Amino acid sequence: MADQTNGVTLNENQRIRKEETLYDVLHRSVSMILPDASSTESAPLLQRIKISVSENGPRLGEASRNTGQTLLRWTRRGSPLRALLVISLGSVAFLALTGLLTFMLIFLVATVNAIIVSLLISLAAAGGFLFFSLACVTAIYIGAMSIAALVISIATISAIFAAMIAAGWVGFFWVIWLGTRKSVGFAKQSLSKTGSVISAYSFAQHARID
Repeated sequence: MADQTNGVTLNENQRIRKEETLYDVLHRSVSMILPDASSTESAPLLQRIKISVSENGPRLGEASRNTGQTLLRWTRRGSPLRALLVISLGSVAFLALTGLLTFMLIFLVATVNAIIVSLLISLAAAGGFLFFSLACVTAIYIGAMSIAALVISIATISAIFAAMIAAGWVGFFWVIWLGTRKSVGFAKQSLSKTGSVISAYSFAQHARID
């Protein structure tokens, strides 16, 4: 009996874990790293991060698949406009994440280059020249990062607006097409009913004449 109970409990835990979404895993990770203020015993921050990553990291793949399947089922249950909404929001999110990733890569490369140049200058000279060189490198680094951030931000915002405008036009033409199809169907139904009424009236007139 105990084995059966344990089996049922294990199956229920597996089913619950399979139904976990990405939001559940991320919420649990944040809750483990940043516990409530009411908790008296709290481990150090690095230990909490390590425990959270070790427990929730392997579940990210399954949670992502569950979230994708849930979103796909929700999209299929709705109208084509819902699918258009999901595609539009997905495109905007993808473009935003792409811009963020590009900025992070540029930031990392610029940081590494600034560190290398600073070390080389430090090895090559000393004193006031070193201070002036480091100041120049810092100014160049800040300027380059500002220009890169401005360019990436403009490109990302332009791409997001372009995706939103394209999705809006597609939705507009889709609504027009649906309205036209409904109107044509209603017109055909009205003509069919009108023809049926005329045929019935003509048949009744012929029957009276006969």
